[in-house]
Amino acid sequence: MKKWLQAIAAATVLAWAHAAAAQSSGAVQTHLEARKVERAADGRERLAPAEAARPGDVIQYTATYRNNGTRAVRDLEATLPIPANTEYVAGSARPQGAKASVDAAGFAAMPLTRRVVRDGKEVEEPVPLREYRYLRWHAAELGAGASLEFTARVKVVDEGAGAPGSGK
Repeated sequence: MKKWLQAIAAATVLAWAHAAAAQSSGAVQTHLEARKVERAADGRERLAPAEAARPGDVIQYTATYRNNGTRAVRDLEATLPIPANTEYVAGSARPQGAKASVDAAGFAAMPLTRRVVRDGKEVEEPVPLREYRYLRWHAAELGAGASLEFTARVKVVDEGAGAPGSGK
């Protein structure tokens, strides 16, 4: 659990750093919130503080970008990091249209695919959701005094159960 909490802190810092670097006007502030998705007795979902998590828990991240300036910000690139030891929950990115990346260098529409060689032939295969590390939305404009929210869910995975680089 401690590593997971460190991952949230690192993700928060990365989101803030990206927002600061991407918005040279300094008017855009970013707030990242992590909430655990729980099921109530009646079957409805509720969001609870994500102070601790175990494998199998689902966490909803909400990144809020607020323009505190007096002018609109154009071409906002809102980036949400996906912490290690978590797996993106397919279809959970809101608003629609998010792109994904495994390395923050290149972003593409989901689902991500890659070309690999199988039995001597080059084929295209889906990238496992566990390998997604960033989501990015493009907002054409964020008006003065306005804010936008971007959300996605991840599932906490067992570090030793087939995580990339684990050899399992």
